[in-house]
Amino acid sequence: MAQILETFPNQFPDREYEIEITCPEFTAVCPKTGQPDFGTIIITYIPGETCIELKSLKLYLFDYRNRGIFYEHSINTILDDLVAACRPRQMRVVGQFTPRGGISSKITATYHASLAPSGNGPGAAR
Repeated sequence: MAQILETFPNQFPDREYEIEITCPEFTAVCPKTGQPDFGTIIITYIPGETCIELKSLKLYLFDYRNRGIFYEHSINTILDDLVAACRPRQMRVVGQFTPRGGISSKITATYHASLAPSGNGPGAAR
């Protein structure tokens, strides 16, 4: 799925600025119950040399619609894939999932290039 993600050159690579993207229609499938999970994904990052192209991000997130995956796994996988695609200085992915069975969940995964092991790639997310 990560192959879908595209980037474009950051026109201000020497400036530290923040990009926030909100995806209010995230859907996946609970692998335990088979029921749909709905949530809002908020991606906040400080770009490095490249930025995430939004149409490719939309298509990437749509691929989760029929995928059986737990909340925690989806948010950490999204973070790893986005970090691998655009190599940001910092990134945070938050998943705010709608209540199911009277319980809502908020999952947050973060990445900081300065704290990443050498290689600066997937799996380096914290």
